[in-house]
Amino acid sequence: MNKMLADKKAIFIFTMPCLVFFGVIAFYPVLQTMVKSFYDWDGLTTGTFTGLDNYVRLFQDRVFWRSFRNGMIVAAVLVVLEVIVGLFLTLVLMNPKIKCRKFIRSSLFIPVVLSVTVVCQLWSSILNPEIGLINRVFEMLGSSYRQDWLSNKNIAIYIIAFVNAWQYMGYQFVIIYSSANSIPTDYLEAASIDGASRWQSNFHILIPMLKDTMRTSLIFAITGGFNIYAQMQLLTQGGPGTATYSLTYMTFRSAFKLRKYGYGCTSAVLLILQCLLAIGVINIVLGERKERDAYGKKKA
Repeated sequence: MNKMLADKKAIFIFTMPCLVFFGVIAFYPVLQTMVKSFYDWDGLTTGTFTGLDNYVRLFQDRVFWRSFRNGMIVAAVLVVLEVIVGLFLTLVLMNPKIKCRKFIRSSLFIPVVLSVTVVCQLWSSILNPEIGLINRVFEMLGSSYRQDWLSNKNIAIYIIAFVNAWQYMGYQFVIIYSSANSIPTDYLEAASIDGASRWQSNFHILIPMLKDTMRTSLIFAITGGFNIYAQMQLLTQGGPGTATYSLTYMTFRSAFKLRKYGYGCTSAVLLILQCLLAIGVINIVLGERKERDAYGKKKA
């Protein structure tokens, strides 16, 4: 095995087909999207090269900035409800004194296996202003407070972000919980012998050792927030007005409803750049900190 790994020709022969296949599947569509973003094209006829006109128009488009802002809001909500709450639940459920741990873990994962359509139909009923559960709860509590949750342009985007987080919180929880359980218990037992409380062990041992997992979870949550589409289509169709547009929804609308395929490619390119920038920042921040920690340990 070691002899084969040292053979560069063998490495090239075995990896090249996969790299070529991945390049064709992943990079060619992205490259085509970037090229088409410089064209005035309806997707059917021959396009006209317009240079940076689409980008100039996009940066002057109020819908683009609203979509960009909505993506940031959804990403922030997903980080809090999926990653931070998922980490907190992991720390709580790793305590053997907590009862019904298996039931709670299973319950958290149930929404993940449901169809997005089913989840959106469920929450659409719960949020219904006339017969919805939430307004009925206010009514039972004797409050006259009512809200048309999905038609309120100030809160609709937060509702959509919450529905997405509710469905995929279990997915992030499983990633973090599995990683936490793979950490040897020797460290926690040694800390317990030294007199550390459970939460002191969590903050000084468990969370630092989950750093790589947290980085992955952050990337999933933030890029998922930027790419959100299905919940907007099913719950609000981007409305009221353009209050719940995301860059993904804006791309779909430009390309397939307005027949401005080149303009849609422009917003898609900026969505890709936004995701790559976020991944780069997360890797730089957490990667540098990891290197500093490693340097500090080596120096000590």
